[in-house]
Amino acid sequence: MSAPPELPEIVSLAFAVSRKAGYVAFCRNETGRLLATLAATRGGTMAEFGTGCGVGTAWLRSGMRDDARILTAELDPRLATAAAEIFTDDDRVEVLQADWSTLHERGPYSLVFLDSGDPESVRVDAVVDLLESGGIVVLDDFTPCEMWPPITYGRVDTLREEWLTDERFTAVEVMIAPDASALIATRR
Repeated sequence: MSAPPELPEIVSLAFAVSRKAGYVAFCRNETGRLLATLAATRGGTMAEFGTGCGVGTAWLRSGMRDDARILTAELDPRLATAAAEIFTDDDRVEVLQADWSTLHERGPYSLVFLDSGDPESVRVDAVVDLLESGGIVVLDDFTPCEMWPPITYGRVDTLREEWLTDERFTAVEVMIAPDASALIATRR
């Protein structure tokens, strides 16, 4: 068995900033590699809602093309300040201390990265108009489910069901680890 590939420098820096800030809820490496891969296919502006200390943003940045930029919003002022430290000298990444809804004014986006942890704010209807045609949404922090309808904690996972069946998107759930999956949805 070989060692996992090394982390991109910007991602290592983001992990260091997170540790220094005492923030441990961040994007998994498996999700990060998916984000970097998808970012490499996108031009224009990408957005992230819920920056934390910038680990997901760093993964997006590590795969980003020359004709792209990232706009990310974090409500917690302490975390937004920590994340902004990572990208101080990078004019293609903008960290806002703001509610994610403020990003509605700056779209449309070619890729949007969302955490599924707050189901009401990541419903299809809340996000669809943020995307350009062909734009991609990535939602992480799902537990894999092999049944339909998807069941989580003994209940139908209506968020997952909504994204996988909405006719405005072509969507798929991808396992990124035995205990984690993400949804990828492309706006038609």
